[in-house]
This record gives sequence, C-alpha cells and structure tokens, in this order.
Amino acid sequence: MNKYLSALFLFIIFLGIYYFGSFSKIPFADCVGFVLDAEKGIWATNATATSHFLYINTVIFIKNLTGMNAIEASRFLVVSSGAATVSIIYLTVKNISKTEWASLTAAFVFGFSFSFWRNAEIVEVYTYNSLWVSLFFFSVIKSFVENKRIYILLSSLFLGISLWVHIQNILLIPSLLVFLFYFRNEKKYAATSLLIFAAFFSFLFILNISQGLPFKSPYSSDQGTWVEDSLKKSTIQYVKDFFQSLVYLIYNFNVFTFFGVAGILLLYKTNQKMFFVFTVGAVCVYGFSTFYAVSDNYVFFLPFNIIFALSIGYGLSSAKYAYLRNFSWTCLLIPVGYLVFYKVALLTEKGKEFHAFKEYKGGLDYYALPWMNNNIGILEFTIDKKQAPEPIDWMTISAVEYIKVLKSKGYTEEQIRKL
Repeated sequence: MNKYLSALFLFIIFLGIYYFGSFSKIPFADCVGFVLDAEKGIWATNATATSHFLYINTVIFIKNLTGMNAIEASRFLVVSSGAATVSIIYLTVKNISKTEWASLTAAFVFGFSFSFWRNAEIVEVYTYNSLWVSLFFFSVIKSFVENKRIYILLSSLFLGISLWVHIQNILLIPSLLVFLFYFRNEKKYAATSLLIFAAFFSFLFILNISQGLPFKSPYSSDQGTWVEDSLKKSTIQYVKDFFQSLVYLIYNFNVFTFFGVAGILLLYKTNQKMFFVFTVGAVCVYGFSTFYAVSDNYVFFLPFNIIFALSIGYGLSSAKYAYLRNFSWTCLLIPVGYLVFYKVALLTEKGKEFHAFKEYKGGLDYYALPWMNNNIGILEFTIDKKQAPEPIDWMTISAVEYIKVLKSKGYTEEQIRKL
C-alpha cells in the first residue's frame, strides 16, 4: 500500500479514537485556563514559558474562522494534532526502516501510549507541540536517508516553530547542533538552516523585550520556581524520580519497551551519526523531565517518547524479529492492558485509598485510563463549591473567571455544569 495512503488511514483511525474518547466536560489541571484564554479571544502578544503563544493563537484563529466555541475549537486542534502526529511517526519509521508492518506497529504503539493518548483527550498544548517536534525528527531522518537537502532547512524551521508552542523544546537544540555538524560540508544548507532557527529563537526575546518583559521571560515564569526547586531535591528523591520515570516508560510502551532498547542498539551499529543526533536529544529531554519539580512531569517526556517510538519501529524492523510480523496485531490490545491494570489496582487497598483520595476528579479512572469521556468537570466542581483534599486553587481561580465570562454571555449555571 502507498505509504501516504497508510498515513491517511492512520490519521482517520486515530482521529476517530481520540474524538470518541475526548473529554465530556472541561477537565482539571491547566485545561480551563487554556479554554478561558480562547473564550476571551484576545490574541497572545508575548511568548513566555506559560503563555504558549502559537497554541493559544491557533485555537483563537480556528474559533474565529469556523465559528466554533472555545471548547470545540480547542478539541479540534488537540485531536487533529494528535492524529496527525501518529501519521508522522509512521512515515518517519517507514523512511528509516523501509518496513511496513514495523512502521504501522510503532505508530499504533505510540498512538496508544498513555501519556500521548491522555493528552489527545484533554485541552492541553502537548499534542500540538508533539506535531511540530515529530516534524522536526521526520526532517532529520529524511536528511540522512534521502538526498534532498531541503529537509536540512525544514529541520530548523520545524524546531524553531515548536519553540513558539512550548519553550521546553530548547532541550532539543543540542540535537539540532549535532545534526548540523554532520552536514557541515553542505555549507549553504547548514548555515541557512542555523540562521532560520536562530531567527525563530531570537524573535521570542525580541517580541517580549519590545513589550517591557525581562530578557529571560521566554524560558522563565513568575507562576512558580519549578526549575530552581528541581535542583534542591535530596539524593533519595532524585533516585525515586529516576525509578518513577522508568515506570512511566513501561506504562507507556509495555512489552514494546524491549524493542525500543533493541532499536537504540541497532541504530548505533548501523548509523552512528543518526544515533548521536537522537541520543543527545533523548538524554536532554529525559533528564530534564525526570527531575523537573512539577506534579505532572509525565507530559514533559513526550518529545522523548516520540524518539523512543521511532526506536521501537526501527528495532522491530531488524531481521532477527521478522518472525514477530504475525504477532504485530497485539499492539491493538494495549487499551485492554490499561483496563486490566485499572481493575487490578481497584482490588488493592492502596488502589482503593488512592481512588478515594482523588475521587473529586475521577479517582483511578483519571489516572489509569487515557480516555476522558464521561469525566468530572472543573466547572461543575467549582459551581457546586466542592472541596478537594489537596490544593487546587490554581485551577479554580481560572474556573471562577471562566464561569463569570460564560454568565455574561447568557449561560445559566445548569448549562455551565455541562461544559
């Protein structure tokens, strides 16, 4: 089958999966803040670490263009970006492995990975960010495997754009520099590529400084001291963080984790230049995400997870695993694995305690299952003046403001509860 037709089918399949499982009501976490900004319809004019300039402005553009409300415009961007990223994963693996079944399997494994699937079901920035990051990796691999130097330029273009979605992508700059070093003999393309990236990066600072913001504003925030706190942990906490990161990895990729490691070793043997480009990026992202002092650090692993999914596809394409082709359909059972874990966890005492403690936002359903339909919403929680057993003021403040905006537009409390 033509690879672009396969990519289209994957897009349609995951578009349906993500839409079907998408949130019924605005979830907890940062979701309500993003929808509030889109509802106000005020274009973002600065690019700080928490403003996500390109994401919010894209949602507003879709909202204005289509006449959708803020919630549906956000859902459309998140879900379509998620489905498109899965297709890019397939095309990227196909370019490096030349193996159809391995490429399709890697795409399904990534599409069903918990962290990515969950973020494709809520109102967050991470699937849109993943789309631009996946295009960066796609262009890097195309540069290595095909004699089309335009992809050297596109690599810098896509990574540069991604900085305007999420500043975390500065962690991939070392990967880009290693990549351009290997193409240093292509002086015209390498130099132009570096200038393209430098322009996108520099404009972040120019935009903010022109509005009176400090120089460090693109990569810092006045909402918390998360980076500083990450450097103040005890040795025991760092060790716990590392093992927690391994749990995240295995929960995302289950038995296919083995083939990710196999793919890393195979790439080292067959193409060391490409190996070092991806390894530098993977180490930077994984290291930062592991020790970053935020409660939801799992989302920061997504660029690494994209790299690991590519590695899974490359590992599966090895001749020694050719016999697994007839068993590749087992990747379709990954959702069943989440259900089994959920059911088993609810049978344990700790699982029951955790479920009861987090019941205000869905309990284990929220934490163990990636789909979000029939979820508990932050707006109904706020309207009913419910109390959580842990601090969530940073969520409810945005929820209260959003409720006021909706009421000013004629919504009743009953209607708002359903949003």
